[in-house]
Amino acid sequence: MVFLRTHQLDLMLFMSGTCAILACTTLFIQALPEEKRSFLSMMELSAMLLLLFDRWSYMYRGNASDTGYVMVRVSNGMVFFLAIMIPHLVTQYLKLLFQDESRLQKPLLSLKICDALFILGVVLLVVSQFTGLYYTFDAQNTYQRSPTYILSYLSPLLIVLLQEMTILQRRDCLRRPILAALMTAIAIPTVAAFLQIFTYGVSLSNMTMVITVIIFHIFALDDLSRSVKRSRMNELQSYKDAERRVSAMFEQTAEALASAIDAKDTYTHGHSTRVAALSRQIAREAGFADKDCDQVYFAALLHDVGKIGVSNTIINKPGKLTDEEFAQIKMHPILGYQILSSIRQSPSLSIGAHYHHERFDGKGYPDGLAGEAIPEIARIIAVADAYDAMSSSRSYRDKLSRQTVRDELMRGSGKQFDPRFAKIMIHMIDSGEAEALTASVPPHHPEAGRD
Repeated sequence: MVFLRTHQLDLMLFMSGTCAILACTTLFIQALPEEKRSFLSMMELSAMLLLLFDRWSYMYRGNASDTGYVMVRVSNGMVFFLAIMIPHLVTQYLKLLFQDESRLQKPLLSLKICDALFILGVVLLVVSQFTGLYYTFDAQNTYQRSPTYILSYLSPLLIVLLQEMTILQRRDCLRRPILAALMTAIAIPTVAAFLQIFTYGVSLSNMTMVITVIIFHIFALDDLSRSVKRSRMNELQSYKDAERRVSAMFEQTAEALASAIDAKDTYTHGHSTRVAALSRQIAREAGFADKDCDQVYFAALLHDVGKIGVSNTIINKPGKLTDEEFAQIKMHPILGYQILSSIRQSPSLSIGAHYHHERFDGKGYPDGLAGEAIPEIARIIAVADAYDAMSSSRSYRDKLSRQTVRDELMRGSGKQFDPRFAKIMIHMIDSGEAEALTASVPPHHPEAGRD
């Protein structure tokens, strides 16, 4: 206490400067709701003025000059007024808080009573200026407490008690950090005000008001941080939802197009879907990332899109094709590339369509690429496409047995197929995984057709 008596003027100056800085920073926090920002700034400015006027009341105490006469009276009057104003501003902030947290449309009755107590406190203060109800000044212009000085605590103390009661009653709708901050912010000046009754010459209650203001400022920043985080989470969720909707729409569109392609070729009902499922599993077992596996899936789903540009008569011809007819069939990878190359955000689609008939030994079409020069996606699709073609019935043969398909893949490894992906496909055959993946897709129609 001796330390406070000795240094309280310096402490008041420092703390009032702190409040001024807080007020300025609050005004620039545009993310805070305007009403909250206004009340918080006024609270901080009121605390700054409270300490400045309190400091001036001590500085001019006993100064019998005209300036001293005015400053002592104005300063003490403002100190009492601001000591009521700050709890009143806290009430307004609590109204906004409960409105946000509890979705209350109307202010609580207890907070309305706080407003009435503020008016009562102002009225009593005005009366005291003419009657000496709170304090008087002696001939040396020195402040003296009146016997009824205790009445000056009536209004602010009742306001604070009602605020505490309201917070406790509504604690279920407040987060724990908010509840703790509010209770602490209001309890500290309450205790200080009680001690102030028995302490003269030290502005204990006024200086602790700054602690209340600082806590509310920190609370407001924390509230803002949570709001920003919540907003970002909502924005991210909205983005993810939109992305899922776009992805679902793309997938449904791709599947519909694949079904249309398969319907053009009477034996390939479900072919594109099965090749896509097999290709994705090959990519997964080859260690591809999930995103890359999805790219492989969609590229495989649309690998035969170029058949749209090939005559139905040629595609469904039951007998052997002429050289001219086979030349037209060999155009479907190029047509598929031309159709899908306009989808620039998914270049893998056109790559899969363009190169899925290339051979590892360079004897494929349309470009005769060999080995690693063939894109990985196309090498994967080539293996899955061949497996499904051999596992399907044709007009000129039944579907091949599992062992025959396995042997053909073994013979084609390093020639027609990339050995790495052929090995994975063979493993899938041996484990029964290949049959399981294609079992859920409707089987081929046994009519004639071309791959």
